[in-house]
Amino acid sequence: MHTVDAAGLRIGDDHPPRIMGVLNVSKESPYSPSVFDDPDEAAAYVESDLVAEGADIVDVGLESANKRLDVLDEAEELERLNTAIETIERVEADVVFSIETRYAAVADAALEEGFDMVNDICGFADPEMPAVCEKHDAAVVKMASPPDLERPGAIEDVDDIYDALARNGFTEKTILDPAFGGWSEAKTLADDRETFERLREFRGYGRPLLVSINRKNFLRDIADRSTEDALPVSLAATSMAVERGAHVIRTHDVAETRDAALVGHAFARERHRDRAVEELDVTTVREAERHIDRLGGDNAAAPDAVAHAYEVRAPSDMRQTLVDAASDTGVVCTGGEDLFVAGTTTELESFADRITSASKALAGIAGEIRASID
Repeated sequence: MHTVDAAGLRIGDDHPPRIMGVLNVSKESPYSPSVFDDPDEAAAYVESDLVAEGADIVDVGLESANKRLDVLDEAEELERLNTAIETIERVEADVVFSIETRYAAVADAALEEGFDMVNDICGFADPEMPAVCEKHDAAVVKMASPPDLERPGAIEDVDDIYDALARNGFTEKTILDPAFGGWSEAKTLADDRETFERLREFRGYGRPLLVSINRKNFLRDIADRSTEDALPVSLAATSMAVERGAHVIRTHDVAETRDAALVGHAFARERHRDRAVEELDVTTVREAERHIDRLGGDNAAAPDAVAHAYEVRAPSDMRQTLVDAASDTGVVCTGGEDLFVAGTTTELESFADRITSASKALAGIAGEIRASID
């Protein structure tokens, strides 16, 4: 996993999860506690409500990302940038400032005036964005989006997110965001849930991940909570996201999110990592395929990279058939009345075929194994 240095803040597997607090200078933003148009008040909020609560990064938004509102053009964002610049000049705390924008010219101006990094919600739809960030040696968050400056995050099929993240390439300091939330009318809560379930897959590019899941609808819907009552579900998901490999959590609830992220980090599975060998966090064939693609390998090997284990309850007169089939296919099979069965995806597919051929009575067990590895 590549480590990104964001103005001295190191982001990656070998570092604690980083918390990105939010400040908006856009009066139309929906979360009013974070909205300011007075630089002194905004700076005080950054100091007392974000940095003091544990924010490592402060992401400053110039406009609402609400898809029902008109998109500001580059000139309008540049006008609002003045308030943001005056704000960061007044902040004395040691924190990394990120500018949220879709325009390379706005990013360039912000980085010239003291911002440390960029949060590009259109994922390099402005083709000049990578060059601007490289010129300033700045980290950049790249959100999965179509190549359209007016449709941030509007990837309407979960299977397309991975390719969207790679569109127009990466800089040396790119952090990836799979774009949770209702960025388009076609995107459903089920899509966000699937994206979350597949979060490890987006580690396949070997770059740090940012997730923005604070009080999102797909979490609220699970527990039937309003936005005001959605903090607990957000915190539960935060711990899970970090355990699954997220490195930066963007949030309005800084202190609570920091604690949840640290819990997820503490209980994440330990993996071997040194200069020569890194154990990858791979739990599905698709996750294995992503890493194999990055390393220039053959995806046909992916089913051999993932193991599954089962407790199998079979009729007593069928146990020896299972043991024999396991021996022939390389599957582990041991136990007494019930059996422990384990193997790679490839081995288990062969095992299922073998026991189906051996006895119709085992077709149900074979079918369940096949269903679990599909």
